[in-house]
Amino acid sequence: MNDSDPALERAIGRAWTDDRSWELLTRLTELPHRMGGSGGERRAAEIVRDAFTDAGLESVRIDDFPMQYWERGETEFAVLEGAAADGADRIDRSFEAIALPYAPAGDVEGSLVDIGYGTPDEIEDADLRGGIAVASTMTPSGQRFVHRMEKFGHAVAAGAKAFVFGNHVPGQLPPTGALKFDAEAAVPGIGVSAETHDWLVDYAERGARARLRVDATTRDGSSQNVHGTLGPETGAEVLVLAHYDAHDISEGALDNGCGIATVAGAAAVLAAIEDDLECSVRIAGVGCEEIGLLGAEALVDELDLESIRAVVNVDGAGRFRNLRALSHGTEALADLADDVTEAVGQPVVHEPDPHPFSDHWPFLRAGVPSLQLHSEPPAGEERGRGWGHTTADTRDKVDPRNLREHAVLTALLVRELTARDVPRVDVDELRDRLRDQEYESGMRAAEMWPDDWT
Repeated sequence: MNDSDPALERAIGRAWTDDRSWELLTRLTELPHRMGGSGGERRAAEIVRDAFTDAGLESVRIDDFPMQYWERGETEFAVLEGAAADGADRIDRSFEAIALPYAPAGDVEGSLVDIGYGTPDEIEDADLRGGIAVASTMTPSGQRFVHRMEKFGHAVAAGAKAFVFGNHVPGQLPPTGALKFDAEAAVPGIGVSAETHDWLVDYAERGARARLRVDATTRDGSSQNVHGTLGPETGAEVLVLAHYDAHDISEGALDNGCGIATVAGAAAVLAAIEDDLECSVRIAGVGCEEIGLLGAEALVDELDLESIRAVVNVDGAGRFRNLRALSHGTEALADLADDVTEAVGQPVVHEPDPHPFSDHWPFLRAGVPSLQLHSEPPAGEERGRGWGHTTADTRDKVDPRNLREHAVLTALLVRELTARDVPRVDVDELRDRLRDQEYESGMRAAEMWPDDWT
């Protein structure tokens, strides 16, 4: 950062009192929901379009793309009367549960099988044939994150008739999250609270059976991306994106209302210093991240990837105070994050290893360097989503100061990116690195491993 740049100083100064991020977050969280493919998501796209235009972007437009729209109905879940293995304990209990996106309609009965965290080793050790798998949302400490779709895919391959995803966060909060990307799953899956999960572990040990009924539909639908540009047309561009969709059970404030609000604030700063940018910047709000990274996939099909210098994926920024930079194996992006944050006296937490579970992935696997901006939870907080993907993901959890601060940091990072050459990602090295992290088995189970990666 150049301290003698008056335009930059004015832009940053205005950003500390700019409410546009909070106002966008408020408008989005007031909607009934922003589920991918729904009318609410379409209305959210229009709100994002207006926010981008107000921030100073040019040629802002909404582009539609096809997808499979999943809509939930009622869900019932009960441990059955007289279900204990020895017949001594008579159980007849119903529990609150919600269907997981892309769960098919179904009525399933089977033995409860506790698979712990749902890691591959735990699933291999369990007998899931004809059973109902019960897995925690958590991953064991010291291991790489094991995604919900991995747990589900491995459980189905092991013979499970249904899948139960038990939250680790107390508060009677059943979690949601897609079982598959953009297609109906093979068997039903539901989310239950931490309190229910505790009972189910007990009942599984006692040999209990359970029954779950899911009412849901999957049909052809459409979603949309919103994007506009600023800066000089040089034949190269930096792509900044954030998903604006959210699950239908919550306001989606943290995931990812904070991210798209941060991007809108950053766009206003960038528009104010447009003359400082050395290449074009494309700002995008993408749909359907929660159910398959579908908006990002549509952008990959639309844009000239060779012209994209780097992707900045704002998914998780603005939630907590300290910025976390995930460089996905590109050391030059980690160095850039250090340079920018040190210049303004802000801490940054680094995560160098790549992962495939956000909107950077379709670009990263094509060789585009990708930086994901997240934020660091308070010290001692458990690993996991916290309130995300539950009804507790609400606007009151957000501090407007974090939105402003991360909007400024995002803008400064993008400004610097327009002036730097970042090496392309070696896709063979990326593949090997994911294998070294033991992602391949899980990504294949989740049907995310690229077809051309042998």
